[in-house]
Amino acid sequence: MEYRAGEVGRVFAVRFDEGDDFLGGLYELVRRENIRHAWFHVLGGLRQAGVVTGPEKPVMPPVPVWREMDGAREVLGTGSVFWDGDEPRVHLHAALGEHGDTVTACVRKGTKVYLVLEVYLIEIVGLAAGRPWYETGGFYRLSFPDDGG
Repeated sequence: MEYRAGEVGRVFAVRFDEGDDFLGGLYELVRRENIRHAWFHVLGGLRQAGVVTGPEKPVMPPVPVWREMDGAREVLGTGSVFWDGDEPRVHLHAALGEHGDTVTACVRKGTKVYLVLEVYLIEIVGLAAGRPWYETGGFYRLSFPDDGG
């Protein structure tokens, strides 16, 4: 285990409306406001999303199992923002429900809002951390400058 401490910086309340590109808009906000580290919560609806529901087998690096979610889904999720050099990296896990059936997944691409999606983003300041590519695991991993990557 590795950890570092930071402090709460700015807090953003963000509303996405019907048809908005949620992930695209989140990346735009992170870049525009130069949010280097953050934690966020999401609630509302998505009508479309490309998600990963887990690995094919519990090995490293994992082979992701992709699923395309279409139709109105209730969404409740939490995620983080850390950078890899000049690129922000968002990691979001969410429960996506439809008529009582729920899929929990890592939300990765193709996100279109259904009705409204609220995001509450809490900036973390004074933290030395990033999310560089982790070759052994085959994913972007939260890392600290002096933990060896």
